[in-house]
Amino acid sequence: MIYRLDDKTQTLLLAPTDGLPAVVYFGPRLPAAEDLDQVAAAHVMDLTGGMLDALAPLTICPLGDGVYQGQPALLLADIAGAEIIPAFASARIEIADKTATVIARDATLGLTYRAQITLDGVLTLQAMLTSDDPVRLNWLSAPVLPVPGDHSDVMEFAGKWTSEFHLHRQPFSPGARLREGRAGRSGHEVPPFAYTCTHGARFTDGSALAFAYGWPGGHRMIAEELPCGRRLMQFGNAMGAEQGLATQFETATLTIARSDTGLNGCAVQLQAHVRDRLVPWPDPDRPRPVHYNCWEAVYFDHDLAVLSDMAERAARIGAERFVLDDGWFGKRDDDTTSLGDWDIDRRKWPDGLTPLIDKVHAEGMSFGLWVEPEMVNAESDLYRAHPDWILGAPDQVTGRYQLVLDLGRAEVRDYLFGKLDAILSENAIDYLKWDHNRLLPVVDAAQGDGILDLLARLRAAHPTVEIESCASGGGRIDYGILQQTTRVWLSDCIDALERLRMQQAAALVIPSAITGSHVGAFKSHTTGRHIPMAFRSWVAAMRHMGFESDLRDFSPEDEALLSRVTAWYKANRDWMMAGAIHQLDCDDPTVTAEIQIAADGARFVTFVGQAAYTQQILPRPVRLTGLDPDAIYRVTLVNPQDRAAHSRGAPGLMAGPLSLSGRVLMTTGLNLPIAWPATMFVIEGQRIS
Repeated sequence: MIYRLDDKTQTLLLAPTDGLPAVVYFGPRLPAAEDLDQVAAAHVMDLTGGMLDALAPLTICPLGDGVYQGQPALLLADIAGAEIIPAFASARIEIADKTATVIARDATLGLTYRAQITLDGVLTLQAMLTSDDPVRLNWLSAPVLPVPGDHSDVMEFAGKWTSEFHLHRQPFSPGARLREGRAGRSGHEVPPFAYTCTHGARFTDGSALAFAYGWPGGHRMIAEELPCGRRLMQFGNAMGAEQGLATQFETATLTIARSDTGLNGCAVQLQAHVRDRLVPWPDPDRPRPVHYNCWEAVYFDHDLAVLSDMAERAARIGAERFVLDDGWFGKRDDDTTSLGDWDIDRRKWPDGLTPLIDKVHAEGMSFGLWVEPEMVNAESDLYRAHPDWILGAPDQVTGRYQLVLDLGRAEVRDYLFGKLDAILSENAIDYLKWDHNRLLPVVDAAQGDGILDLLARLRAAHPTVEIESCASGGGRIDYGILQQTTRVWLSDCIDALERLRMQQAAALVIPSAITGSHVGAFKSHTTGRHIPMAFRSWVAAMRHMGFESDLRDFSPEDEALLSRVTAWYKANRDWMMAGAIHQLDCDDPTVTAEIQIAADGARFVTFVGQAAYTQQILPRPVRLTGLDPDAIYRVTLVNPQDRAAHSRGAPGLMAGPLSLSGRVLMTTGLNLPIAWPATMFVIEGQRIS
């Protein structure tokens, strides 16, 4: 019997084997009358010389049993360290609604494998293993399915501090490619996302699969092409993350989206999944508030008068949430001291945070606070009292002068909960910027479990408080941490040119509503580049908007410009945050562009960023995507004044709105004025028929 899962547009087929089942189809929805046995028969491959006399099925957990010749999805050892290779008997498969549950047993070894596979818009998969006796788990992959034969390429995400979310594309090749994040968090370096796709696939055409592994503690990815030509992807926790012996193990959830309409087809599914199903919104109907964060204005130098003045300026521009960043606790005058001592510094704040909070509220804003609870400085009261609470060796190398608290210990989590609960209970705080500035000294799954437990406990005690995931910027962005947080800080770099590139790549896996994007200083604090206010403002308005600058440095003209863009963001944010982001395939490599389309398709906005100086004399047309080809749209250039000084022609949009069909917009496209580098053109569209 072949087992079938369907959603509105897709079908997945599971075929039993002598052991665990195999996925024999995952693609567009099959007809109800499809003969599933015939589909499975069509899946069977031939044999030839130089092979074993049987081709091992590519099951949802391929094992190193001497028949399967690829990388095993399960590596186990017994109490003495000897390898255990299970032989699971024929699995029981149960279908309930949109979920298949697979249960298989090796009675001799006392092992039970269980998988849950759900198809509902996206595909989610999780594997669990239980043992009658304690065993050591070295590696367990989430359930595995084959990559389509025409998916010749793997696209991976990589980066570093202040330069996250670079895309690297390469072909599958014979053998296995391993990527592993062993720094104890999702990581700037190798975040837990990947795509496979057809050769030449772009944002708007081609076939693709997107993979997102939901774990904040480091992951392992294997992209493999077997000698027989089959290709597959494995995702799980980092190798050896389970410390010691245990009887129960599980992977995090692997989320997979598929598309026959380019990378965007996967991206919009993942954006909706994260926004509408994963993120725990305290108030889903609340508009995403404009942030002001004071970090790049004052750093550790806190002064009530200065910050009160900053609050007035931020509110005047349009901020709705004021965030006090690092430096408010312990004796925190720099980054060498006081992490762990979560008590208000009475030298800086003799009357506590209340005077600033009252001022912020008087200006019509809510109040947020920076914390970094998982870390401790050696120069702190907490470390002096509890040096045994440290994760890793006592003589380890520090990171940013920090050590890591062992969140696998209940007493550590209790201490942190008590401190944070007191801060939130005693002050009117509606938001925490939760930072994580240190790589972990060991890979330990208990640390990931511990942070998720602590966040869940805090959210239960303070359900109206939003929490942002920050880890030296974008070092902890994954579908696990997003089940407990409502925002991510994409990068500590708020250079708008760098952010434009990052935001394009990040939109392949996360939605606008959770992606924090701020207006930085004229001279970027991380790149040294000078970028005009108009470009900085529009790049921030593409996502969850804020500003993070010394507002005293803004000229009256720049403040007025930022106020106008902020007002535009507020007028459009509700439909933008609930809509979908489609990236555009631009014929000019110096242009980065996207279209954000409302959920009902009635309106859109296109952002066209000129990131560098172009080679040709005139701009190439920008072709849109995702529109109804038969509908007529009124399109308007919001900011014609931002054309370059040497632009002297008359593109149609300069004279006023144009009425064009979706087909024209997506095929011929739009011609825009000449632009200097670091210019953003903003085009609004309204469906009129």
